[in-house]
Amino acid sequence: MIPFNKPYLTGKETQYIEQAVRSGKISGNGQFTQKCQQFFEQKYGFKKCLLTTSCTDALEMTAILCDIQPGDEVIVPSYTFVSTALAFVRQGAKIVFADSQVGHPNIDAERLEPLITPKTKVIVPVHYAGMACDMDKIMALAAKYNLLVVEDAAQAIDSYYKGKPLGNIGHLAAFSFHETKNIISGEGGMLAINDERFIHRAEIIWEKGTNRAEFFRGEVNKYGWVDTGSSFLPSEIIAAFLWAQIEHLDDIQERRKKLWNLYHSNLLGFENLTGLGLGFELPNIPDYATNNAHMFYLVCHSLEERSKLLAHLKGNGILAVFHYLSLHSSEFYKKMDNSARILKNCDTFADCLVRLPLFYELTESDVKHICDTITTLKK
Repeated sequence: MIPFNKPYLTGKETQYIEQAVRSGKISGNGQFTQKCQQFFEQKYGFKKCLLTTSCTDALEMTAILCDIQPGDEVIVPSYTFVSTALAFVRQGAKIVFADSQVGHPNIDAERLEPLITPKTKVIVPVHYAGMACDMDKIMALAAKYNLLVVEDAAQAIDSYYKGKPLGNIGHLAAFSFHETKNIISGEGGMLAINDERFIHRAEIIWEKGTNRAEFFRGEVNKYGWVDTGSSFLPSEIIAAFLWAQIEHLDDIQERRKKLWNLYHSNLLGFENLTGLGLGFELPNIPDYATNNAHMFYLVCHSLEERSKLLAHLKGNGILAVFHYLSLHSSEFYKKMDNSARILKNCDTFADCLVRLPLFYELTESDVKHICDTITTLKK
């Protein structure tokens, strides 16, 4: 069976974990944490980075930093992982779901303005598959209505919008290092801060609502409880694992892009296999976006065709999977808001999108086998 995902190990993870353990500092904010944070700040120009135990935690920090209060409205794409919305729900926000673009899972920036009300406080664009949303339009709306923008860049490490790193455009951003991402630490995430007014408070929230980080830097002679917060920072063991991945970022990206391009070239021209009982669309990369090869996906023409393709692949030893269910259709959300919402494009992707295996150790022959299996369905 070709799995959907296989976590890649560079070979240095256990060595660095041992170094962290032997250092005597295995709680958070030690040497490896600081090395990771400094790397991202220097490479991508974030004003401040804070590692977190997950992208969900990073998003929860953004909700606190945005001072979300009960009744505030936050605009979120419906086609996303639950954490994008849940982080703001926990602060009492009303989630206003936005539809995807036609032909791309990303939020439709052209249709956001009618969703904005006097209660709107934040827009949360999600860069699906590591491909940028139309950030110029989103940031222009934010400026017009005095809103904050939180980039959910969980899938978007090392990807760009018009030459600018994703996560470096909105006021705040959240990244994931979950084992399915390009670089990993098992579980793990990062808050990126681009607006200086949030830096000081973010560090306090990160350290359980205390000014302990300032104390360890010798900036205060004692620390105490000064704000809300939680234990958002990861242990040095997680940071040590991540550092081993960071050292190989360029190699990992080169390999993933090679496999992505191989998929594309092998499937190009086979999109309309009506005689074989299958039709699909290849990924659409906007001209303002780069592709970080986070995933390779197909969009089938119907739920029935997707089910047929998934079963066919599984029967041939290939584990492909679908992705999100539209959040506006979830049972949890309906309990909060039972008004009928029609988000046609989100629902299309929920019914029709298929993710194919993509990981560092996938071979070229594996990709060829997967593509041949797709293009010979029912032949």
